[in-house]
Amino acid sequence: MIISKREDVLSLYKEAAQKGWVLPCICSENQTTTEAILQAAQDFGKTKGIKNVPVIIAITCNYDHRTQAKYYTSTRNTDVGLKLFTDDIKALAGEGGPYEDVRVMIHLDHIQFDNDKSIYEDDLSVYSSIMYDASALPFDENIKSTAEFVKKRGHELLVEGACDEIVDATGTQRNDLTTPENAKKYLEQTSCDLIVANLGTEHRATGKELKYYTDLAKEIKKAIGEKIVLHGTSSVTNDQVTGLFADGVCKVNIWTALERDASPDLFADMVRHACETAGPDAVKKLVDEGYLTPKCLTGKKASISYFTTTYRQEIMFNRIREMVTEYLQMWYI
Repeated sequence: MIISKREDVLSLYKEAAQKGWVLPCICSENQTTTEAILQAAQDFGKTKGIKNVPVIIAITCNYDHRTQAKYYTSTRNTDVGLKLFTDDIKALAGEGGPYEDVRVMIHLDHIQFDNDKSIYEDDLSVYSSIMYDASALPFDENIKSTAEFVKKRGHELLVEGACDEIVDATGTQRNDLTTPENAKKYLEQTSCDLIVANLGTEHRATGKELKYYTDLAKEIKKAIGEKIVLHGTSSVTNDQVTGLFADGVCKVNIWTALERDASPDLFADMVRHACETAGPDAVKKLVDEGYLTPKCLTGKKASISYFTTTYRQEIMFNRIREMVTEYLQMWYI
């Protein structure tokens, strides 16, 4: 079932807090990932005896760091991709769908204050929450812009704000960590429901500095309560982010690891079945060029079982499903 009414979303967050859960928000930019998330949630719920297990599925639109809605369609049209993403979830998790027993919240992530204006000024009734991202602005201007959005649309859906000033989302320049004082100021002056704090993960730090600052999170919790959203969760090791609820984190965003860590499985299987995947002639050419070893010349012929999209999707689906399950096991305890 799709949970979209603001009061129902807030009720679900309250339920999660009572149980000590951290709600996972998992981004998707293709149907395979979307279905793998839903399958993992459904299976996890059955295994653990959790009725209507909740999960958040998200997508970015014109966010420079990753324009996921564009990648959801080969047209590379954001509006088309967003519609396909939303319609997929409706078909899969809506009434009568194969995953209707999963409580799904659809989240718009990193919606830009400038480039995504046409999206956040449109009908948002199907969405459960939105991250209004004005972090490219100086901090006080970010607060002003976010407060204006909350005033206009905050009665309709849950709103996250980016309590940060992101100088460079690619991480080539350092961005300061969020302070408890700024978190309190931001929350009070914007009236956001939740804030995305800079706690050292992913695009808020350079590669060498990737680290989750648990002590800082606890200090921010003292200032604002359990209203912290952690981005870049999959960029650090799982052992760093297992006790997040105690730190005041109520929601985590994940995406990078799903695609990054599933791709090697696909690559390895395609190499092992090189002849079936590409045909003996193509494999021999790569062997002659030194890219593959003669071991790949198995003498087998190209097979429809290996060169169709179905083959590739199944490998990615199964690996992503496994990873999502691992995250659910971490935060639904």
